[in-house]
Amino acid sequence: MKRQQALIARVEKFAVTYQDKAENETVLIMNNGISTPFNCAQHLTELQADSLTVAEVDGQLWDMHHPLQNAKKLKFFHMKEENPHQASLANKVFWRSCSYLLGAIIETSFKEDVPVLLHSFPSANVRSGSFIYDIHLGLKDWKPKQADLRKLGIAFQKLCGENHILQRLEVEADLALRIFEDNRFKSEQIPQIAANSSSGQSVTLYRVGNHIDISRGPMIASTGQIGRASVTAVHNLNGVYRFQGVALPKEFQVNHVEFDMIQSRGRKLNSARIPELKLEAVM
Repeated sequence: MKRQQALIARVEKFAVTYQDKAENETVLIMNNGISTPFNCAQHLTELQADSLTVAEVDGQLWDMHHPLQNAKKLKFFHMKEENPHQASLANKVFWRSCSYLLGAIIETSFKEDVPVLLHSFPSANVRSGSFIYDIHLGLKDWKPKQADLRKLGIAFQKLCGENHILQRLEVEADLALRIFEDNRFKSEQIPQIAANSSSGQSVTLYRVGNHIDISRGPMIASTGQIGRASVTAVHNLNGVYRFQGVALPKEFQVNHVEFDMIQSRGRKLNSARIPELKLEAVM
């Protein structure tokens, strides 16, 4: 019995102070390296944990489902923040997550004989009017019809409706290279990403369902936090297809006319930097 108990790792407790909007403080005793901001929120009766977008841990934005390690201070943001700065932070997390999910649905939406290589998506820019993902397709001069965009939009909404958790993964560069060995673009990006990490050798990935991609994050807590969404346009830019979309948080309600206006703006070419593709990578 003693031998079995010795084999079980001891759970270390830590105290984290939650600060609400009125700057009232509550001390929570949680499990170090196990408990997440979402778990903390579940202990606070005034909060609806499922509606929280992202946490702030010791001044740093933090994924709701990522374990805490010796955290001291904790705050939460949602999509209807009144503070302009906090609202901007939550919006960027939302748009970054939408770009990530756009890549997820595109990767599985084409027939098997059409190669799909995800390249990257730029930093979230809410003022641009659309979230984007730049992708290389094994198609020449493809011009999608409205029916094609509609199918992609339906796939996006279906993924959101499945309410997947967006899981953050910290892995060594060698493992990341094995995961993306079939994607030349990602493989080329990984060494620099690892070199710029705090450890000098790790890469941050996100997983939703069976899809894994690279992003520094943070992301929203789950796909269920996304409401109305649409894939609005695909622009062919020097060998890369820029897929664009728009979406609203689930708690934001607009009528058809208002959403049509949002979609119309989302069809205009997003002016974010266009990636330079190495010719040998797409041969």
